[in-house]
Amino acid sequence: MFHNIPRTVEVRMRYLEIMNKKDKLNGTRRLQRLRQIPPETGKFIALLAATAPEGTYLEIGTSAGYSTLWLALACRELGRKLVTFEVLEEKTSLATETFKVAAVEEVVKLVKGDAREHLGDYNNISFCFLDPEKEVYLDCYEAIIPNMVQGGLLIADNAISHKDELKVMLERALNDERVDALIVPIGSGELVCRKL
Repeated sequence: MFHNIPRTVEVRMRYLEIMNKKDKLNGTRRLQRLRQIPPETGKFIALLAATAPEGTYLEIGTSAGYSTLWLALACRELGRKLVTFEVLEEKTSLATETFKVAAVEEVVKLVKGDAREHLGDYNNISFCFLDPEKEVYLDCYEAIIPNMVQGGLLIADNAISHKDELKVMLERALNDERVDALIVPIGSGELVCRKL
């Protein structure tokens, strides 16, 4: 999967990595910054996505589509599709451009809007990458877990970097009898949950 990254995807990933670095250096306002995962986290979530059982693949918090590109590698390899949600108009536009330039539109469906308003439309969820605004993590978690297939995976970003903001959600997941869960110290920290 990582040895055969299509050139269109690789070029767009590098472009977004440069944009992300510039955002951090030039004082771009928080909501306008890309705030994307580092490459090692991208590889990690792609590896996990490639091992998930059959079912619906979701991503909550698209931004410009960087993490989506990593997940698209796994989906393309498995012949699956990914539905990704983004609430901000300007990031939706950037993501649309990303998916077109990277030529992943056949495996990625972008939904503009608050994922919480749409999650009830999805069942048989086998994989979810959760990376929205911190205040909606718990709502998303509680909407997703009951609709996951056995063996399905939910990965939540920022489990270490924003542990105080995510404390209630993290404690819920780590003590939830519906899942096995642990926090992996990669990138900003990834909560990994496997549905029992």
